[in-house]
Amino acid sequence: MSALDAVLARQSWSKVEDTAPTRDELLTFISAAGRVADHSSLRPWRLIELRGADREVLGAAIAEAQGDSSPSSKPLRAPLLIAVVASYRKSEKVPRWEQEAVASGVAHMLSLLLDEAGWGVIWRTGHYTRAKAVARAHGLAENEELLGWLYVGGKPEDKKPGRRKPIDARALVTRMPQANAENAPKTATNTEKVKKVKKVKNAKKAKKAKKAEKK
Repeated sequence: MSALDAVLARQSWSKVEDTAPTRDELLTFISAAGRVADHSSLRPWRLIELRGADREVLGAAIAEAQGDSSPSSKPLRAPLLIAVVASYRKSEKVPRWEQEAVASGVAHMLSLLLDEAGWGVIWRTGHYTRAKAVARAHGLAENEELLGWLYVGGKPEDKKPGRRKPIDARALVTRMPQANAENAPKTATNTEKVKKVKKVKNAKKAKKAKKAEKK
């Protein structure tokens, strides 16, 4: 399958089976996903692997963030969760937003690689991704933010992924706006500039000549 075919075939799977790639398989995918464009090669990202009881810890953190009395069951929807973390670096060249874009790019690339390999993936977020309880559960540092989780599992054989509307590229790709001829700033040509300079010089000479005649 070509890269184009893989991208066109990618779908989000909201329900998956209780199977997941091994750690070694996951590391191979992550090594490839990390090759996204990265200004100054800052690596402003890291991933956290959640399996087994890790998901229950997350469920408790989500409940704390939302003020619920019982743990959230959302993290149990997939056997493997991959937390996507933007880990910002100090840089005069690369702004914060660009570093977050790199972390997002890694997540998108990883989801594509997992899908192409036969795994069901969906990127889940929520308002609690920035909650202190959730950040604490993931061990995030002050310079880090959680961008969500990739839920990973087996693709159910008896179910189909959700439909995706085709992209109308023509409506989303434009050219630079052309300046309106009437509103465009009028700039003098070199010939016109030369004429203006000559007029000024001739006017000055004429004034001097008049002054000399009076004397």
